[in-house]
Amino acid sequence: MTAEFRTSKPIFASIDSSFSLYQGDCNELLPQMREKFDLIFADPPYFLSNDGLSIQNGKIASVNKGEWDRGNEIEDIDNFNMKWIANAKTALKSTGSIMISGTYHNIFSLGRALQKLDFKILNIITWQKTNPPPNFSCRYLTHSTEQIIWARKSHKHKHTFNYEFLKDLNGGKQMRDVWSFPAIAPWEKSCGKHPTQKPLALLVRLLLMSSNENSLICDPFSGSSTTGIAANLLNRKFVGIEQESEFIEISVKRKKELEHYTESIESKIKDLAFYKKTLL
Repeated sequence: MTAEFRTSKPIFASIDSSFSLYQGDCNELLPQMREKFDLIFADPPYFLSNDGLSIQNGKIASVNKGEWDRGNEIEDIDNFNMKWIANAKTALKSTGSIMISGTYHNIFSLGRALQKLDFKILNIITWQKTNPPPNFSCRYLTHSTEQIIWARKSHKHKHTFNYEFLKDLNGGKQMRDVWSFPAIAPWEKSCGKHPTQKPLALLVRLLLMSSNENSLICDPFSGSSTTGIAANLLNRKFVGIEQESEFIEISVKRKKELEHYTESIESKIKDLAFYKKTLL
């Protein structure tokens, strides 16, 4: 049975309770779930929507993603990150850890917040995109990476780190902190797309690294719930929090798609195939 908030019920829950979605503000919901989660993965707003232009699939496109991603003053962004990360810390178990995805636009604010809130930063993982869109302005280098800060709640308690598995996955060598993955493939958009959707393969590796079977994982900005799909593929339980109805609908469709096409989806994720072999 998955966790439940004291004052809220999920807007969607799978029959086996391994996948639950709550609609609302994570700053209101996370404090209701004190010390429940083994792991939190978060992809918070980048505050990039400034009416600029970019190139997507060879075409000029707006960088605007929605009002939720509109830029604010630096102080406002810092306060936003401090608030939600403090609430995330409350929701983590003492042995829990958090992973936060960002770019140079917000990663420094996120790192400062983690330090001020006394998290122990473990790694900064670099996702190197193998197929980044070109630089439209030609005034600086092509942005081809995103960062994921991995930190644990406590300086005293041990966190989950599946070191030996990652070493085996990496051909017997220690796994490094730069990972190459392409952006999301067309099949990952079959139910609709979130503007900052992460590739499923990236989330699978992150969860394999930092959680175990039956771990309870939360994504407080769940979007189209890639975290939840990865969690369920790996027999983890998932709680997602999302404000936008559009993305909740996509998430539900993706979960139902997973139930019908599990083997097909599994076959597309290299790390998942390796993991399944270790269970035999």
